Order: sequence, then C-alpha cells, then structure tokens
Amino acid sequence: MQAPTAARWVGVLAALGYALFSGWGVPAQRTVVMLAAVAGLQVLSLRWPWPLVLLAASVVVTAVDPWAVMQPGIWLSFGAVGLLMAAGREQALGWRARFKAAFRTQAIAPLSLICFAQLSIVGLLADLVDIPVIRFLITPLALLGGLAAPLWTLAAWLTQWLVSGLKLLMLLPGAVFWLPAAPWWAQALALLGAALIVMRLPWRLRLAGLAMTLPPLWPAVPQPPAGEFELLAPDIGQGNAVLVRTRGHALLFDTGPVYAPGADAGERVLLPLVRSLGVSRLDMLMLSHRDIDHVGGAASLMQALPVSELRSSLEPAHALLRAGPAKVRCEAGQSWAWDGVRFDVLHPLASQFDAGLKSNDLSCVLRITSASGRRALLAGDLEAGQERALVLRQPDLQADVLLVPHHGSKTSSSAELLAAVRPSVGLVQAGYRSRFGHPAPPVLARYQASGITVVASPSCGA
Repeated sequence: MQAPTAARWVGVLAALGYALFSGWGVPAQRTVVMLAAVAGLQVLSLRWPWPLVLLAASVVVTAVDPWAVMQPGIWLSFGAVGLLMAAGREQALGWRARFKAAFRTQAIAPLSLICFAQLSIVGLLADLVDIPVIRFLITPLALLGGLAAPLWTLAAWLTQWLVSGLKLLMLLPGAVFWLPAAPWWAQALALLGAALIVMRLPWRLRLAGLAMTLPPLWPAVPQPPAGEFELLAPDIGQGNAVLVRTRGHALLFDTGPVYAPGADAGERVLLPLVRSLGVSRLDMLMLSHRDIDHVGGAASLMQALPVSELRSSLEPAHALLRAGPAKVRCEAGQSWAWDGVRFDVLHPLASQFDAGLKSNDLSCVLRITSASGRRALLAGDLEAGQERALVLRQPDLQADVLLVPHHGSKTSSSAELLAAVRPSVGLVQAGYRSRFGHPAPPVLARYQASGITVVASPSCGA
C-alpha cells in the first residue's frame, strides 16, 4: 500500500476512533462517513473536481442518514467545507494562512442567516479564541483523561472559562444581528456570492460576489395592509399560540407548552418564527389562562423579546407576573384599535375572578375585527358552560375564523357556540396523536355537520 493511501485510511480510522470515544454523536458520524467517502474516491483513482467530491460525500452521508437534510448542522458543515475547498489550499502553514482560512469560514454567514435568521457579528473574534483553545488544549486533555482522570478536571475548568468568555462576547451590544427571512432568490444569490468571495478569482468578481450577499440584509418584509390583520397558528404541539399582526403591531395569544426542562415552544418555535417575520417586539402578549400548554413558552419569550404589555387571567401571585412588562388583567369590555383593526375582550367578566371558577373557564376570549368586517375569535380553553353564558351575553359573536376551544375537547365547542359564531374555518392547535384525543371525533362531527372547515396544525405546520 502506498504511503498516501495508507495515510488516508489511518486518518479515517483515527476519526472513527475519536467519534466512538466522544460518544458517536450525529455530527461525528457524518464526519467519519464523509472522510471515508472521500478516501474511497481517491483509492479508486477518481480525480474528480472538488464540487463532485463534495457531492459524492453528501450522497453517502444522506444515504446513511436521510433525515440529516432536515438539520441545519449538515448544511453549515458541508457549506464550510465547500468554501474551504473552493478557496484552495494555502501553501504556507503559518499564522497568516491560518487567519485567512478562519476568515474564509466566515463566508458561511449567508447560510447561517438562512438557517437561523441571525448573523453573529462577534463570530470571527470568538473563533480566534475558541478554535485554538479547543483544538490544542481541551480536546487533548479530554482524550488523555481516559488515562489520567485528573486531566478531565482541568479540561472542565478550561471549558467553563471558555464558555464564560463567550457569554461575555454575547453580551456586547450588537453581538448578534437578527434579520427577517429573505425571499428565496435573495438567499440563493447570497450563497453564490459567498462562493465567489472565497474562490481564487479576479478581485472584480469577488467584489461582485460581495454585492450579491447584500440583498438578504435588507429584505422587504410583507405586512398586512392598513385595516386588515394576519393570523398565524403554528404547530407548537399540544397547546395554543397564535400570532396576530396588523400593519404596524403584533399580538401573541398564548405561548404553547414546555417540551422538556430548558426547552419550550417560546424558544424552539415562536422566537424563530417572529424573528423570521421581522417582528422585533410584541405590542401585547395575551395569556388566556394558567395551563402550562398555554403559558409554557412565555418566560423564554419575554426574556428574549421586548414585550410592551402582558394581558392575562393569571392569579396575581403567578411567577410570570413578578417582573417584566406592564400587566393588565383581561376582562370583558376591554377594547382597543391598531391600524384600523379592532380588538375586543369578551370573557371573563370581572366578577368571575372571585367566583371560584377553574382556570379553563377564566380563559381570555378575544375577538378581532378588520375594517372590512372580517373576524376571528380566539377562545382559549373555554368549556361548554361558559360558552353558553358567553352566547347569552354577546348578541353578535359571528366570526369567519374560530380558534377551536380547548383544542377540540369533548367539553367544549358546544352546539350553541357554533350556532352563534357560524365560522367558515375552525383552527385546531393540538399535538400530533395527542394523548388527550384532541380533536375528539364527536366534536369534529359537530363541526362537519355545521358546514365548518376544520384545519389542524399537525397536518399543515401552521
């Protein structure tokens, strides 16, 4: 076996050993498969150009793990490798060459913007610190710790020091730049421009590439026209979270559930959603009632996004009311107008807060009316008894869109409510194959009998 061939396969084996030692994570698996694919091509004496080599490696990786294409990590890793391959190898291995290589990896920024709707302004500075610390200190100590456990303690201390330093960078003003999602053509143009910047091309072409990366920085964000509103009910699992936008305002009705400790719908779904739509602040956060599938994401959202007002039926001692924005208890009779769109709170009555009702029956009910008369009714987890009381109190409940109360539970969507609202569309926000059986078949049959089209978030995403 020739020395170069032996070196390639020794490298693959070394990568395999490292991946196994480090826990055989998905990124490590992809790296091993990619290296093995490239080594195999070279053994076959296939001297393909780098785009074909990268494409062949990606085919092998996705054949082994087809779901990988759904994760941003694979696009970022292949994008970074592709940029480095496009740039060619530096002849020298000095600090200048390494700095150029680190700078070129920043050309992955358009892809990061596409995947995460953000740009890290301090990314290059962070890489100048964390790459050498991890490569030359933390990783060797972690590996050698298998032979001498005290070295793991030192590696852990260095890791804590590094993370603390990176957190300080994150606190710098403008450290992360959030941007709304750009149209597909601007995203494709920016990716092509990034490739032109790092390739060994004349400077005129590189400058043209730089210009091509600019459109995603100033995307035209579509807004509802004056007097109209947009209602978006994303798939957040078992819970409610509805974003309502007017020409210049945004309201979020509920914030979805908690998925696991440290993971909730606010962080995982709602923040990326509102940022991709160009919403930089919420004019109002309305929490219909205290159930965790309605308020689970509120803390994360209020920590990361400015909120002007919190309106809710929460008890005064609730943790979410201890700090943050201005707080108002939602009561029937409250109303306001944004950009020609009227908002009315229809439930609960002020007297009901001291009546010993359970939290579902205290759900805030919000009616939204456009200048053209189109309406939406958001009813939280209101149950049949309070639905009937609402019908008796409100002579005009008609709405074009109804957020199906209590996710389609058997205890809600009474015949009286459906007859009074007469919606064209019923929106169901519930978990896929919910253990609660939402929406219940008898309730769906009731909507069908009334000629109401039911749309469920698990089947359409939003």
